[in-house]
Amino acid sequence: MATTLNNRTTRRRTIAFSVLASLSVLLMAFSSNPYLRDVQSGIGFAFRPIQGALDGVAGGVASIGAAIAEIDRLRVDNGSLHSENERLAAENARLQEIARENGLLTSLLQLRAGFEFKTAAAGVISRESSEFRRVIGIDKGTNDGIKVGDVAVAGGGALAGRVTAVGPDSATIVLLTDGTSTVIGQLVSTAATGQVVGQLGGVLVMEQIDAGEKIDLGDEVVSAGLELGGGVRSPYPKGLLIGQVVDVRRDANAVVQTAYLQPAADLSKLEYVLVILDYEGGLPPLTEQPVDCSPTGQGTLPEGEQPCYPASPRPGSSPRPSARP
Repeated sequence: MATTLNNRTTRRRTIAFSVLASLSVLLMAFSSNPYLRDVQSGIGFAFRPIQGALDGVAGGVASIGAAIAEIDRLRVDNGSLHSENERLAAENARLQEIARENGLLTSLLQLRAGFEFKTAAAGVISRESSEFRRVIGIDKGTNDGIKVGDVAVAGGGALAGRVTAVGPDSATIVLLTDGTSTVIGQLVSTAATGQVVGQLGGVLVMEQIDAGEKIDLGDEVVSAGLELGGGVRSPYPKGLLIGQVVDVRRDANAVVQTAYLQPAADLSKLEYVLVILDYEGGLPPLTEQPVDCSPTGQGTLPEGEQPCYPASPRPGSSPRPSARP
């Protein structure tokens, strides 16, 4: 039985080989036939448009796929560039702010170098601009040598105000524009003096200027720093810039005139101040202060030729000496 199956398999293989060999010979014979080559050429020509179309479709599909991949890559790149742009913009803003703050601090350091006083630079940490007050808080206090009465100066040597309260690491400064602030100012052009009073609107009022003095718009006003005798000095050092004259009011029948000043510094936007630590201004110690010599006063004069002062001078103003009775 097995022998019969092997014989059949052998015959089938022999027949298949013979058929394939015969077909090969026939194809070799026909391939050299010019008529068959023409038929092949005709069939190739007939199917060429279809082949071109299929090639175009295949190329289009490949192009679409490549475009989709490129779009996706560009989207990822765009997201990365957008994030990087935001980071660079934030970094640029930070660097600009640092440069601005460095400029302010450099200005204060240059100002400190030109002062004969010991000073402490401080940053503004609070601001009160209510209907009634113009006050700022700074980040230094008694631990840095600051005390009540110290004078605060802004960039450019502009007078800012005085310390009215102080703690270990903070202090309160009443600005020139506060309604309680009064400074004796002096016109640079004529040396005429007057009381510079604060106003909440931001413009300073220089009162009690002799009517005979000529005042021009743009004239600068500085702190007078007048020595009053009897150990009494101005609460403010001499020569600190207060502001510029922007308007003048005269009354033909009055013996005084009034000037309006634009503060030399924008006190509503202060960020840093320089506090003068060792200026000895204001009244001397209690044992050396002039006494009240008004008609109702009960005191006696200190030894020597000491001046007398009114009982209730305007807050912040410098008292005027009077002749000894």
